[in-house]
Amino acid sequence: MILCRFENGGKGKLRHVTVKALTVNDKGEVLLIKRAQNLLRGGKYDIPGGFLDRDENSREGALRELFEETGIKGEIQFLFRVNDNPERPNEDRQNLDIIYVVKSVKGRLKIDSESTRAGWFSRKNLPPEEEFAFDHRDSILRYFKYLKRPEKLPIVG
Repeated sequence: MILCRFENGGKGKLRHVTVKALTVNDKGEVLLIKRAQNLLRGGKYDIPGGFLDRDENSREGALRELFEETGIKGEIQFLFRVNDNPERPNEDRQNLDIIYVVKSVKGRLKIDSESTRAGWFSRKNLPPEEEFAFDHRDSILRYFKYLKRPEKLPIVG
């Protein structure tokens, strides 16, 4: 939560906005990173992404985070989900998460200081829930389900 002071002198606790790039390759695999130990929920898997910067829109932020964390350049396919649940598990800031499906277009996998590993995972070799930092495994499973039976997008909640 962010404690903000408003023009009228009031104060309020507000939520952070994060963006995620649910990145897919031509094999239908999704890209995951393993968070560095010094981060919240370190050593756990996550979808590439992070906090939205003040001077960018959510699409730009998702692509920036993808490139910074993995070295992969992507192309936004569509807005997949807005996860606005204020009681998301394993969250310390009650982030509002904007998740785009992104196609990997070029680049070689690398890691930055916020991760220890990056790799591609199929539906069959997706790590179990307890190995994920946050609730993003749910979004990945919803994506695989969407591929088999499309539904109205974006998913909210």
